[in-house]
Amino acid sequence: MAKKSAVERDLKRRRMADKYAAKRAELKAISKNEELPQEERFAARLKLAALPRNSSKTRLRNRCELTGRPRGVYRKLKLSRIGLRDMASNGQIPGMVKSSW
Repeated sequence: MAKKSAVERDLKRRRMADKYAAKRAELKAISKNEELPQEERFAARLKLAALPRNSSKTRLRNRCELTGRPRGVYRKLKLSRIGLRDMASNGQIPGMVKSSW
């Protein structure tokens, strides 16, 4: 089980990224627009830099929904390899059986 503080920190980052997503996209579009004057693009970059760091999507971490484990997470299932194996062994995932030979 991951530390509760780490899981909560990631949830906080996710909420912040959702909150600022539209504003970040708007400022990025302005800063990349070559038709605008350079001063306006630079001002957009400064405003973008003034936003909280945790509002960036790149600071999010894929974590297991069950345990909060940060590594070995299958994106499609949002489960870590360990949680997936436990659920498959208990028969909680339809069509998945633990291999044995």
